[in-house]
This record gives sequence, structure tokens and C-alpha cells, in this order.
Amino acid sequence: MDILINLTDQPDAAARAAIARGLMAFNRQQTKTDDYRPLIALLSNADSEVIGGLWGYTGYGWLFVELLFVPESLRGRRLGTELLQRAEAEAMSRGCHGAWLDTFQFQARGFYERNGYRCFGELQDFPRGHARYFMRKDLGDDGAAN
Repeated sequence: MDILINLTDQPDAAARAAIARGLMAFNRQQTKTDDYRPLIALLSNADSEVIGGLWGYTGYGWLFVELLFVPESLRGRRLGTELLQRAEAEAMSRGCHGAWLDTFQFQARGFYERNGYRCFGELQDFPRGHARYFMRKDLGDDGAAN
């Protein structure tokens, strides 16, 4: 069988789906677990246009927050905190014991720390001159980070 390697910066969704399908099947075989579920909390305006929110998923007992965005004009109203709290509550109802995410030095590390997250890893010069932080929070009755 001839095998080709194609490098692209314009992949189609079917290619990603094929890779994910194979990896998820392997993971299921190894862990005997199949509990991946998207978890999305949207911020919408009066016209029902999505203007921000939280995008993540739960799996293996963890909530992963992939994206969280509140428009600058709405910051300071605790909407980011409410998005996190709602996602964490839903994650706990799904049996999750922890949450994790990453953020850049120029983004929201302090915000996440105020919401109980702590840094467990740092990647310097990502992008050059900045850092990327990996953060976690234990979910439970008291919501405290460990």
C-alpha cells in the first residue's frame, strides 16, 4: 500500500473528523471510557446574535475550557465568572472532579486565579516575549483549587 503525507494549511472538516475518529476509538479501547460531551454557554444580544461565551467539553472526569470570551463592552459585569460557574456546575453534574484551561500572559490569568484556578504549567515564549499558562481547578463541594 502506498502511503502519502500531505501537508496543508487548508484542511477540510472531513480530514479532521477522520483523525479524531481514529484517535477517539484508540482512547476508548485503552480507557474503556466514552464520556466526551461538548459543553457550551453562549452570550447573545437582543437580536439572538452570539457575541461571546464559553466553549469546551467534558471527558475523563474533567471540564476543558477551550474558549472563553466576553466582549470588552460587557466586562466588569461578572459575566465571565457566571459562564465559568455555570460550566463548572454542569461539569459536576456530569461527574467531573476537575477543570482545566490555558490562557496567555496577555489574556486572563488573574481572572482565572480569582475564580479558583491555579497554574500548573507554563510555556515561555508562546508567543515570543510572552507566556502561555496551563491552569486547573478541583471541582467539588467547596470549589477550592488544590
